[in-house]
Amino acid sequence: MMTNAMSAPGSTLVLVDFQQRLMPAIAHADEVLAQATLLARAAQLLGIRTLGTEQNPTGLGPSVESLRQFCESSLSKMHFDACADGLSELIRTDGGATGDVVLAGCEAHVCLLQTALGLLRAGHRVWVVAPACGSRKVSDHALAMQRLREAGAGVVSTEMVVFEWLHSCRHPRFKDVLALLKTPAA
Repeated sequence: MMTNAMSAPGSTLVLVDFQQRLMPAIAHADEVLAQATLLARAAQLLGIRTLGTEQNPTGLGPSVESLRQFCESSLSKMHFDACADGLSELIRTDGGATGDVVLAGCEAHVCLLQTALGLLRAGHRVWVVAPACGSRKVSDHALAMQRLREAGAGVVSTEMVVFEWLHSCRHPRFKDVLALLKTPAA
């Protein structure tokens, strides 16, 4: 059980496979994208590194531009577990620390799940933002969140992440981030 709050310093946000050809098949895709975009905007305001992954981009196309623009880099991959294509090493490039990894993405029961399990095996603390994750079937999303909890990942909401990153209402970007949370899209 993870009892410590996540910390903004050392955190990395990873946006898993929000790809153009996949998103139309995802249940509640608009809400999933809105939550992921909110996370990415908050991460940008707070100086938190954001990475993306793209599963077989030749077949599924690139990530949707509304999210890709926030990514420092995007890892093209063929494995469902992005760690098999170098994600854990990419996260560790700054000093080798494992830190907190916040995940959002698709499909929750395939690439997101297998990537989270790979990150856990590599020693990262993993936080999965349930409302910013999607699958074609709602039942697959629910099963993925259950399995992730049982595997040791923290399953959290968007606001849980954002307020833990802020840590205090005295954070210099608090009002900016709060304004993001109050927008109708959030």
